[in-house]
Amino acid sequence: MILNFKVNDTTHEINIDPSMPLADVLHDTLGYKSVKQSCSTGICGACTIRIDGEARKSCLHMAGQVADSDISTVEGLSKNGLLSPLQEAFIENFSFQCGFCTPGFLMSTAALLDENSNPSDEEVRDSLHGNICRCTGYLAILDGVKDAAKRMNEGSS
Repeated sequence: MILNFKVNDTTHEINIDPSMPLADVLHDTLGYKSVKQSCSTGICGACTIRIDGEARKSCLHMAGQVADSDISTVEGLSKNGLLSPLQEAFIENFSFQCGFCTPGFLMSTAALLDENSNPSDEEVRDSLHGNICRCTGYLAILDGVKDAAKRMNEGSS
């Protein structure tokens, strides 16, 4: 089946089995290496992307479900070779260690901050409830999200 969708502002038209997991299409077929499939059940959040602006777990979506959708991955956060304020905040706050879960946390955070530019700690925790990290203990991630919100708010002033 021929599917059309946009990933990070690039239009893709591919002939693919519509029942193929979206995570596999993005990672293996299209080369978006930030999309990592780990649990394949939607529990860990490592494969989180944005579909039409909303944070979604790509392992739970089949390719045929995203026809004509606008998809964002971590590769789309940076612009002109420069990291986004969100990515910079995660680095400077040591919000990741091994990095496997980081793309999912970044995409969930990007969706949150687009909706709420100054979230409370509780709102951050709530928005990240579907992402699991085995390394950081979450406090550094919370610090990174709060710092990213601050940077993004200062940048829009």
